[in-house]
Amino acid sequence: MSEITMYGAEWCGDCRRSKKFLDSNNVKYNYIDVEADASASDKVIEINGGMRSIPVIIFSDGTHLTEPSDSALKEKLESLKVL
Repeated sequence: MSEITMYGAEWCGDCRRSKKFLDSNNVKYNYIDVEADASASDKVIEINGGMRSIPVIIFSDGTHLTEPSDSALKEKLESLKVL
């Protein structure tokens, strides 16, 4: 299991962009489709304080990013020594 989990959906452009960034940098992560898993959708809403914004990417240090830019995602991964 990866220490990074991404909640997203196939229809979500930001999710596709973040997946592409992670994949192109060979970052291992667990992907959970909120459309296929109702409990995952509920988890996203809980994390975001009532909003269903995706992607939500949870990191090994317990922090998360919601709808991160590629540069914010890169900065976070570098701080965790993943990149």
